[in-house]
Amino acid sequence: MISKSGILTAALLLAAACADQQPLAPESKMAAAAPGLGVCQNLEVPAGNEFALRVYAEGVQIYHWNGTSWSFDGPSAVLYADRNKKAVLGTHYAGPTWESTSGSKIVARVFDRCTPDANSIPWLLLEKVSNEKPGVFSKVSFIQRVNTVGGNAPAQPGATMGEVAQVPYTADYVFYQPQ
Repeated sequence: MISKSGILTAALLLAAACADQQPLAPESKMAAAAPGLGVCQNLEVPAGNEFALRVYAEGVQIYHWNGTSWSFDGPSAVLYADRNKKAVLGTHYAGPTWESTSGSKIVARVFDRCTPDANSIPWLLLEKVSNEKPGVFSKVSFIQRVNTVGGNAPAQPGATMGEVAQVPYTADYVFYQPQ
């Protein structure tokens, strides 16, 4: 019997493939599983985990001015099946938390980081803290945030205490689950 999680993962992968108008063959699934890490080899997922899903995120990194520096509050982003934004798969918000449109969610913590581009937020390897509800995120163990663009805290100081800055960013999130 196929699990609900397996069905949702297959459906999301199929949606991503259809959005690109290309069939999703096992070879293309594996290619999507291994993002080019370049100088960030420290973000390699530990052995015993396998690719589950890759999504594109577009949103903002939220900061507030504490009087002396910008403090990070969290992200707010929409998760899409691909860069063409043809299908919304969920949201990403403080925690950090990723929640699918079906309600499954994962909360994670930073395991390691790398900054291949000082003009963008760091790439991250995150590990699961908790999973909730059955669905595409129910078995996720690790997440890579790669290919980031933008999102750094403002370079200029805030004008007033508590001022909020929402800085646009994009990234790819690659989800892994135990083998």
